[in-house]
Amino acid sequence: MPRVVGVEARPGGSGWSFSVTVVHADTGWDHYADGWEVADMSGNRLGFRELLHPHVNEQPFTRSLSGVEIPDGTTTVQVRAHDNVDGWGEFVTVELP
Repeated sequence: MPRVVGVEARPGGSGWSFSVTVVHADTGWDHYADGWEVADMSGNRLGFRELLHPHVNEQPFTRSLSGVEIPDGTTTVQVRAHDNVDGWGEFVTVELP
């Protein structure tokens, strides 16, 4: 299963930016981490970052997503990664700065 091992969240003028570090035993196109999502604490998706190729020789790896709209008053979100065989990994809770 893919695991989120690091998250950096930054507010900006056009929404929040998230830099997420994922670790997964990618083997190639047949089995790789293919995305991650930011969700509220009820599990509602706020943003999704598609990963377009395997990262066999780059582990862990970090990718970013900008323009994520976080509802006013939200202080905590969840982030989890997905792979194309096993599905979703566990959520990691993130306190927003």
